[in-house]
Amino acid sequence: MEQPLVTIVGATGTGKSKLAVDLATRFNGEIINGDAMQLYRGLPIITNKIPVDERNGIPHHLMDFIGLEEEPWHINKFRNECLQQIREVHARGKLPILVGGTHYYTQSVLFHGALIGETIGSESPESSDQEEDSPTRREGWEILEAPPSVMLEKLREVDPIMAARWHPNEARKIRRSLEIYLKTGKPASQVYAEQHRQRQSPGDDDGDGGALTGRLRFPTLVLWVHSEREKLYQRLDGRVDAMMANGLVDEAKSMWNCLREKERRGRPVDTTRGIWVSIGFKELRPYFTALETDATDAEDIKESCVSSIKTSTRQYSSRQTKWIRTKLWTALADSHAKSHFFVLDGTDVSAWEQTVAGPSERLVHSFLSGERLPDPKTLSPLALETISEREREEAKRRGSADQHPVEKLRQITCDICKKTMTGQEQWEIHLRGRGHRRALAGIERRAKRDEYFRQKEMAGS
Repeated sequence: MEQPLVTIVGATGTGKSKLAVDLATRFNGEIINGDAMQLYRGLPIITNKIPVDERNGIPHHLMDFIGLEEEPWHINKFRNECLQQIREVHARGKLPILVGGTHYYTQSVLFHGALIGETIGSESPESSDQEEDSPTRREGWEILEAPPSVMLEKLREVDPIMAARWHPNEARKIRRSLEIYLKTGKPASQVYAEQHRQRQSPGDDDGDGGALTGRLRFPTLVLWVHSEREKLYQRLDGRVDAMMANGLVDEAKSMWNCLREKERRGRPVDTTRGIWVSIGFKELRPYFTALETDATDAEDIKESCVSSIKTSTRQYSSRQTKWIRTKLWTALADSHAKSHFFVLDGTDVSAWEQTVAGPSERLVHSFLSGERLPDPKTLSPLALETISEREREEAKRRGSADQHPVEKLRQITCDICKKTMTGQEQWEIHLRGRGHRRALAGIERRAKRDEYFRQKEMAGS
């Protein structure tokens, strides 16, 4: 097979890095990091880098790559650097293995012409601040910091289709639609429509984008190390405890000291971007502040901070999983590559060899040899459940594929009930609902009553 790529995805704490090392060792591979936090040098505990003594001598690219003082990488920068690394690994006759924790980064590498509608916002702890030219810092973009009602009014002016789609309380989505317009000069509705047309119209364009938008760049095998949520949450809580025991506070304190030193020199750091929003540092900031003020309850604050780290880690894992279930799965389905997407059940770590390591080795061997791959649903009960659920969702999505991707979710307001719905399906449910029928019955009763009194008044006169 020419230019193969193996990609490992999954929530934090599922064992992606370990699996990557195992496969790289077995198949003469090199590993390329797809985690935005692990791009930064140092801070091995906060960024959860695999220890050097566990890497088995396998080269790890794009790891420990940029300094704390450097600008965070936007998605285009990452994609270009990552594609260059993949080309170099191929040139050495080795297998590139892309290990992604920041899945919107890795997805931009896998597919041609990722559109902005898919890359603004993310499941990453650093949110969308890795985007080029943070919008809140560009002249004329102050509207993105305005109240939702003001943003919505602006959106009605520049993109009435998207304005009709969002409920007035959906501030984040309104802001994102405006951000797309400001970044591209095109209404977000137009961007989504172009994406829809490109995916529905295969072609032979050799460029990055156009008819190739949404198609895989390389022959790709995607391995999802998945786990039942409650078991994973237990492991993540235990991992945070281990990080605390191994020096997480000291590592975060070094970042805090760096931050304070820069403030003293009149060079304040933007702590809303990059490594400064990493899980573990931002949650411990109240504790460091308490230490500076000699607060008597500093230890209680520290305990609360650790609890926040655990909560943030669990929430992050959920966002990662949601991205894989929706964004990545949909992209693979649209590119007709579902047969190369496999769910590995990492719920029971004691059964790793049987449920993850063994199956993944067999899959990679078959993939590289050009052999027929098994049905992804046959790998395990978890794989059957997960993929079947995705297929049901895909069937619903394709059932309405002939509709405009924005118009089918437009906002509809019921003047009788003073409620706003999104999409025709919600509107029809509302019309059948008890509350709407009750409101109609009330209107009918009042109309009959008014008519009765009108007739009585006419008879009296």
